[in-house]
Amino acid sequence: MVLKKSTLSFAKMAIAKFLTVLMLMEVIVSDYQFGAVDGLNMDYYQMTCPFAEMIVKYTVNRALQNDPTLAAALVRMHFHDCFIEGCDGSILIDSTKDNTAEKDSPGNLSLRGYEAGGPAYDIPKGRMDGRRSKIEDTINLPFPSFNSSQLIRAFGQRGFSVQEMVALSGAHTLGVARCSSFKARLGNADTTLDSDFAKTLSKTCSAGDNAVQPFDDTQNTFDNFYYYTLLRQNGLLFSDQQLYISPMTNFIVNAYAMNQQMFFFDFQQAMVKMGILDVKDGSKGEVRQNCRKVN
Repeated sequence: MVLKKSTLSFAKMAIAKFLTVLMLMEVIVSDYQFGAVDGLNMDYYQMTCPFAEMIVKYTVNRALQNDPTLAAALVRMHFHDCFIEGCDGSILIDSTKDNTAEKDSPGNLSLRGYEAGGPAYDIPKGRMDGRRSKIEDTINLPFPSFNSSQLIRAFGQRGFSVQEMVALSGAHTLGVARCSSFKARLGNADTTLDSDFAKTLSKTCSAGDNAVQPFDDTQNTFDNFYYYTLLRQNGLLFSDQQLYISPMTNFIVNAYAMNQQMFFFDFQQAMVKMGILDVKDGSKGEVRQNCRKVN
């Protein structure tokens, strides 16, 4: 199949913007203090596998060039993995006859990017892979039906401030959601939902629960347009729109809508913080021989 020049240009622009964000994260991480995190080191692989980072970055870049929409999938997978028991790769483990793993939770069924690894930004290395992956643990993930108080509580239990929660929600500037995640808003006459946008969502859902709707109009571009959608009552998920409805968070939404660089900086800081949640080292983890199963 031959791609039109405009399509190729759009893909290159999307990739460039996404990688710009990741490179900015790398600059911030280099000045971040990790002394309190046992077992992690910026140069962990320097002596044992000096080309590890280069190989990972090349693999992810190549995957993004083939499919720019994978950027959203990788960011979402990173969040769903780290939010449960830290960034331990537990989301990669397959279910067995004796255990239903995290990836088979209803909230994780739409995840993709298992073959590509994770986003390639510089973080301290040395994490061990987790040995636990259970579907019941995914109850701790934020639900699309959460209001602002529930979101603040869920993120607060993982050590995130209100502002960090709103910044991390900005990951919805990339990608899509399935109808099953937002159709409940349509039947209950949700007053926080713009009436014209509700018609758009109803049309999307007419194709079934697996039909998808972008979070904003620039689904493959990492920008602050997500926050503009909230100002227009075009938030896709109930939990999205609650960020603007609530007086506890709407001033942060306004700030990010007006200042993209502020959003970028706060998002980068929060993502770095997420990367050091519940670090497993030594006997608490293992180095998996097969990413999809415990040794």
